[in-house]
Amino acid sequence: MSSPKNHLTIQCSHSIPLQHLSCTMDVLLDICDTFVFDRLYATVLPVKAFISNDTLHDVGNQAYNKQVQLYYPLQPSQWASSSSWSRDYLPRQALSLFLITWLFGISMYLLGSTLLYYTIYNKQLLKHPKFLRQQIRQEIRQSLLAMPIMAILTVPFFLAEIHGYTKLYDFSPDPALQIPFGISGNVYKYIQYPFFILFTDTGIYWIHRAIHHPLIYRFVHKRHHKWIVPTPYASYAFNPVDGWLQSLPYHIFPFVFPLQKGAYLGLFVFVTVWTVLIRKFFLFTSNILEGLLLMVVVDDAEYLSYSKLINGAACHTMHHLYFNYNYGQFTTFWDRVCWTYQTPSEKGMIVDEVEKEKKKKTR
Repeated sequence: MSSPKNHLTIQCSHSIPLQHLSCTMDVLLDICDTFVFDRLYATVLPVKAFISNDTLHDVGNQAYNKQVQLYYPLQPSQWASSSSWSRDYLPRQALSLFLITWLFGISMYLLGSTLLYYTIYNKQLLKHPKFLRQQIRQEIRQSLLAMPIMAILTVPFFLAEIHGYTKLYDFSPDPALQIPFGISGNVYKYIQYPFFILFTDTGIYWIHRAIHHPLIYRFVHKRHHKWIVPTPYASYAFNPVDGWLQSLPYHIFPFVFPLQKGAYLGLFVFVTVWTVLIRKFFLFTSNILEGLLLMVVVDDAEYLSYSKLINGAACHTMHHLYFNYNYGQFTTFWDRVCWTYQTPSEKGMIVDEVEKEKKKKTR
């Protein structure tokens, strides 16, 4: 059913009334309805009484695409009123959001992982002793099984967003949004980015630690730690509840704090890329004949092992190797505060591993 909360009538120079807030998914839904879903629903669930093009021109142009027209004058399709499931019908919105989330996720996963695998990923890892038999096939299978379930679990957040229950805004934050710490709107436009990172980094750290608790771990997080030496295809190889839990801070933030829609989209892309990078740029070489597992990287910019702040690929690899360290997502702050930080230095990662292998050989 329709809601007055998802109808915006403001211009760029005006402030946004709190009850008229919307989100990035509003705009995306308008676009997908115009080019894909209007015709799909009209074909599968046609309206009983056909609505003429004249009626659509007189009424439909004003009733549809209000969100995207704030940015671009996209006209509705000729099928906009031709389905018994109208655009503002809640089941249609839920199904459309599920399809967008699921299909976009699959596309990003397959294209991005394949690109990384054939360009950057070190194929020597495939010979690593801890690389599982048919691991890539297992990673892809687990990812493809998890993604539709994660999409279903995420849809309620998107539904709440398009019906105006978040603090997402189009252009300039309204005073009614209650910007934290009394910060002015002009300043907040810039600090919302690091603020989002700090908020989500904190949330993910504590959620990550929680799912490592013995009572939870084997039911939720154990499946992800199956990949000791992950490939790019392990990006979404989670238990779907695990992946959803760790995404909660991203969705909770705009319900609590103001966030500009363009920033929301940009941060979503950043988070997606970062999630891939912290699992993919750390490279291994293996000398199986000597039984030495030497961990090396190709560039300090990718390695970030000497950064005191950034939780880079090497830090995350330490988490997979040693399990109870480096729970953070973007920074090492909470790991340092809570004594769960393990430095991925040359001594900690190479020398220690070599010593372990030597001890095994002398036993």
